[in-house]
Amino acid sequence: MTKKLVEYFNKQPRLSVLSTSDKKGKVDSAVIGSPQMTEEKTVIVALSKGRTFANLQENPNAVFMIMKPGAGILDWKGIRVYLKMSGYVTSGPQIDSYKSQMAKVVGEQAVDMIKVLATFEVTEVRPLIDFGQGWENSV
Repeated sequence: MTKKLVEYFNKQPRLSVLSTSDKKGKVDSAVIGSPQMTEEKTVIVALSKGRTFANLQENPNAVFMIMKPGAGILDWKGIRVYLKMSGYVTSGPQIDSYKSQMAKVVGEQAVDMIKVLATFEVTEVRPLIDFGQGWENSV
């Protein structure tokens, strides 16, 4: 993985979805705007205490997909970033600092929904549409 991945992952605006499943395999997908890749193998995500967080507590594996439309389906660009939750906080200086920074960007009302700051390890990166080429060719 490279600096190019970090830059692409954090670029806004983007259409992005985080998919999770519970321990029984029931899947959920949610449009998420908050993920930030802080280094090539680490992603942080702000969450409410909803279905996504409940799933992650039972099954720490997730996929974050970034999509950018193209003229035709084969022209779409994007990546699938496979993640494993390595920890989370619901209170304390880390989440307080994050919420304070985000309030300047998205406002207090949006920040009030943040109840969890989850940390993930990046386990794999694949192109949005995989024809056997590396993800670098799909961004």
